[in-house]
Order: sequence, then C-alpha cells, then structure tokens
Amino acid sequence: MSDVKERAEATMPGGKPPESTDPPALGLVGWLRWSWRQLTSMRTALVLLFLLALGAVPGSLIPQISIDPVKVSDFFEQHPKLAPFYDKLGLFDVYTSAWFSAIYLLLFISLIGCVVPRLRVYLTALRARPPQPPRNLHRLPQYEKFTLDAADDEAVLELARQELRRRRFRVETYAGGLGAERGYLREAGNLLFHFSLILALVGVAWGALFGYRGTVIVVVGNEFSNSVAQYDDFTPGRVFSADDLPPFSLAVQDFTVRFQEDGPQRGAAREFNAGITYQETPESAEKSYDLRVNHPLKVDGASVHLLGHGYAPRVTVRDGKGEVAFSGPAPFLPQDGNFSSFGVIKAPDARPAQLGFEGFFLPTAVIDERGPVSVFPDALNPALVMTAYYGRPVAEDGKPQSVYQLDKEKLTQFDDGLGDKLRFQLAPGQSIDLPENRGSLTFESYQRWVKLQVSQTPGLNLALLGISLAILGLMGTLFVHPRRTWVRVRTEHGRTVVEVAGLDRGPERGLGDEVHAIARALNTVDAGPAGPTPQEQS
Repeated sequence: MSDVKERAEATMPGGKPPESTDPPALGLVGWLRWSWRQLTSMRTALVLLFLLALGAVPGSLIPQISIDPVKVSDFFEQHPKLAPFYDKLGLFDVYTSAWFSAIYLLLFISLIGCVVPRLRVYLTALRARPPQPPRNLHRLPQYEKFTLDAADDEAVLELARQELRRRRFRVETYAGGLGAERGYLREAGNLLFHFSLILALVGVAWGALFGYRGTVIVVVGNEFSNSVAQYDDFTPGRVFSADDLPPFSLAVQDFTVRFQEDGPQRGAAREFNAGITYQETPESAEKSYDLRVNHPLKVDGASVHLLGHGYAPRVTVRDGKGEVAFSGPAPFLPQDGNFSSFGVIKAPDARPAQLGFEGFFLPTAVIDERGPVSVFPDALNPALVMTAYYGRPVAEDGKPQSVYQLDKEKLTQFDDGLGDKLRFQLAPGQSIDLPENRGSLTFESYQRWVKLQVSQTPGLNLALLGISLAILGLMGTLFVHPRRTWVRVRTEHGRTVVEVAGLDRGPERGLGDEVHAIARALNTVDAGPAGPTPQEQS
C-alpha cells in the first residue's frame, strides 16, 4: 500500500499531494444563486404546478366557508375532533390559506424566472442564420445523393432554394450549398404556453384581490339591495372595500319551475327561471330581466346568477298573551331531490316565554314506514311537520345567529301531555295551540325563494385570455416540427453531384419522405440525354 501511495505522490506536480481537496465554500451569494436556479428550473415549475393541483383537492372535498358556511358549521358538529385540526390547516378556506398562497406565489416566480431567460435565447436563435451544411452529410438520419449530366450548379441551387422556400424553410446560401431551417414557432408556442400560464395566474390573483362573491336567499315578492348587510354570506377580496359595491337593487317578481312528472327521471327539474326587475342606481329607470341558469344578469360589472330555489312556509306565531310574535315567510333548505326542506322558526320576543320551532316542509307529503316524507319536489300536497320549544326570554347579546339553526341549549321541548315529545303536522290554513296556553302556530301558506349569487371577478377575462393563449401555444408545440435540411452541389469528373440531407430536432415525422421529395424535384434540372444515375442512399 505504501508503494502505491509513493508512486501516486511521485506523479503529482512537485511530487506532493495538494494540501486540501475540499471544494470552495459557496458563500451567501453562491447559495442565493443556487437557490434561484433551483426555483426557476422547469422541473421545479412542474412540481409546483402539481402541488397547486393537489392543494386544490381539499377545496373540492371539504366544505369551504366562503361557499357554504352552513355546511362548515355542520361539519364541526359531525366531526368535533377532526374539524379543529382541519381548521388549523386552513382546509375550510383552502384558496386563501397561507400554504396555498405560498405555492401560488412560488409557481408565479418560478414561471417568470424560467421563461424570461428562454425568451432571450429564443430571440437570439430567431436572428441566427440557418447552419451551413455539415462536412459529412451522409451521416445524418435521412440522406440522398444523385448525379446530373450537363447541369449548372447555380441552377440546381436556385431550384433547391425555391423548393425549400415553398416548403416554408428559411434558407441561407453558403459556398457550394444551402442551409435551411423551419419550425421556429414550436419554441414560440412553448414560450406562449408558459407566458399564458403567468397571464392566467395574474388574472386569478387580480380577481382574488379585488373581487367579491356573496349569496343571498330572496323570497318571491321581496327585494334585495346590493349591500354587505343583506347578504347571507359574503366573501370579499383581500383589498376589496364595501364602498366598491355597485349600488344596484332588484326585486324577484315571480318564479316558475317545472319538474319531470313520469319516467325514470321523475322529479328532475326541467326548467326554472325567475322574473326580476332591477335598477342600476336608485335614480335609474327600472328594467326587467328573465333570470335563468347559465344566463346571469350583468349589471355594473357584477354578475347575478340563479343558483337554486326552495320553499318558504308563511306562518304566524302568537305568544301566550295572544300577540303576534312572528309573521311572514321562513326559508327552509332542501335536503333531498324531493325537496324535503329543513328549517326553523324563531320567536324570541314571545311572552311570557320565547318560542322556537324546527322541522320539515314537505311539498308532496305522504306517511309511510319512514314517517312523513315528500315523494315529489312540486307542492302537490304541502305539509309542515314541526317540533316546538320554549324557554325563558334572554337579553340580546349582539352576536349574529344563523337563521337556519335553533339554539336549543336554553330551550325545552314541549310534550304532548302523554309523556312524549310534541310533534305535529299542519296543512295550509291549519293551526295548533301550544300546551299550557303558551301560544299558537298557524301555517298560512307557502312561497318560493330563490338563491342568488352576486359576484364580481375583475381578472376573469384576463384569466380566460391566458387559458385560450395557453391552448394556442400548446397546439403550436404539438403540431409544429422543427427541421433542418441541407443541399450541397459540386462538380466531379464533369458531372454534377447533388446531396440532400435532413435532420428533425425532435421525433422524426415524415423526414424521409420530404428529403426524397426535395431530391426528386431537383432531378428535373438535368438536361442531358443520359439521365440521372441510380440513387445512393445511406
């Protein structure tokens, strides 16, 4: 072993090994440069794009507070241990969470850092001349060689130049030959695709910052003014201000719905649309509009969509003193395809005890082994199936409460005097007196309600433009084939030797046929009586 070491040292300059073989330290600037190169690599951009798609999955599977806060509240009740963990991870508001925003911003930076240098390289290549013919053309994948009698070299080159330009090649003349290249739009399509992704990301970010979205349930016959206080839920952008809301108002005049009455799709909605009137400003003239699914109302930059519909039983609640504690429609939320709708009715001002009711509105009620259920979504046999509660009056604490949930913590359910909980069913026009003279409930009739979504997404058109350009760029990447072709002409022993060769800068697609067609076109220059010799093909 010592002999090997001595021989190794003897072969080194000066006969001594270097003092240290450790690489030099990168330093702060070196680490920053290395980190930037890693972030702006195409591999990192693809990983971040995959993570962005993966991060959006919880937004589709888990209820989002910006879309349906009621379902988020139900999730907390059904999963008391899992819901707080999801909340800490931001899974109930995925698209505004810190981790999703970090992926989004890193992808944005990565795409810019990846595309801008490539654009500089592409512009340099676009101005460059097609390369001159290589020395050994016969080594290229497709090559043909033939000879011509009594042919002028310049005439052959001129014909080759015309043929290549006809095939949309960019041609450059060199001594004794031609260099041609086409397919520059492939890289342009690739760059357009990546720039379009940046454009789409800017559009989405613009909408998330300056846009808003809110939903509201409006009973037929009622009005809605575009103010934050009138929304059931409202999600503003990061820099959105309530002063930016357009001052329009609308009134739902009527609502028409039609269901399939027979066949395997019995009960499916075939048509529903709302007739509304609206004003763009309090001073403007009133206009009419037929609001339908996928036909939103466009007003002052905002879009009003018709999302759904349901029933609102109109009831009257009287307290123990005979006074009206509540009167009007109470929207109930559909729970199934037959519009079995759950809802609550609150009368906190009733005296001597506050009253509350919860239960179901059944459009077409029947009683079977499951109890009262609805068997059709249209109101053919409407019924109200409720339970009633009472409790001591409590002072208002100013905290907002959901109109679709009844806080039963301080309430007691009525019993029927036989030891069972009080449950009752009413048809329109019927009433029930509550035990112990605590009041009554009258089911007057029912009305329909519609659920509207009002949104303003200022960057939507920019995002759509980005997506459209991305598709266009992708088509260019898929269908444009970069190709180089060379023609060399020389005279040997009184005869003209022509060589044609081609090279695809990517998967070979019809290269041999094109090289053969170019060679066949150049054979027409021969004016001698002997004709061309047989082809020599490598």
